[in-house]
Amino acid sequence: MRVLLQRVKEASVTVEEEVVGAINAGYLLLVGVTHEDTEEEVNWLADKVTGLRVFEDDQEKMNLSIQDVSGQILSVSQFTLYGDTMKGRRPAFTKAAKPDMAETLYEKFNERLRANGLIVETGRFGAMMDVALVNDGPVTLMLEKNA
Repeated sequence: MRVLLQRVKEASVTVEEEVVGAINAGYLLLVGVTHEDTEEEVNWLADKVTGLRVFEDDQEKMNLSIQDVSGQILSVSQFTLYGDTMKGRRPAFTKAAKPDMAETLYEKFNERLRANGLIVETGRFGAMMDVALVNDGPVTLMLEKNA
């Protein structure tokens, strides 16, 4: 499982001209699932996102978690995080999980974030989405348990 985390001032996701998820300050998470993932990776990454300290304290040092700043999360499923571009000019997505498995683990990831006390908005799994964001920093991190 891979999570591309972006610290944002605001973010939203639109499907067919309807805003289906929007947040104020917090994280935009692009979430990719591979066929080898289990609930262990899901829980580890959700807990990592919850506890990660990338918000600035009053000394302008990254020392606060999303919980410390009452931030929100916009979680968007993105199988293209497992795109392989080593051969040819078109990415291969053979490392991405099949949709049924990916959706189940993606939902479990979001449920774990909510269980950790976070407000989580989502995109729509499998849909063509327009994602808008205002980066804060910018701060962008790739999180992966088994990198």
